Formats: sequence, structure tokens, C-alpha cells
Amino acid sequence: VRGKYYRRLLDEGSNVVILEPDIAKAFHDSGSVNKALRSLLELTRSTKRLTSRSTGRARKVHAG
Repeated sequence: VRGKYYRRLLDEGSNVVILEPDIAKAFHDSGSVNKALRSLLELTRSTKRLTSRSTGRARKVHAG
């Protein structure tokens, strides 16, 4: 049925995203997509915490 979940998606405030076919093959359902994206967000946050501890200045190597 066309538009079967339209009203529910609007009521829940969900976003609909169209995945490219090669990406869609890697995921069984929306739960697995959400799990992968949450893992990516956590990795990004932890990486940001690690890099924010540095001064941000690269050390210069002197040739001698």
C-alpha cells in the first residue's frame, strides 16, 4: 500500500533516508543501520576526546 507508514513516520518525527543499493545490501533492517551509525558517532566522539588533549601544534623535526 503506497504511503502505508507515512502518518506514523510524521507522528514519530522520523527521517526517511534512501540508501544506495550497495550500502543497503550491508544492512538487514533499520535497526542495523542505526546501530552502525551510533557506533560511528561513538568512535567520532572518542577520537575527538583523544585529539583534543593535544596542543594542536605539530612538532618540527630539525635536520641535522
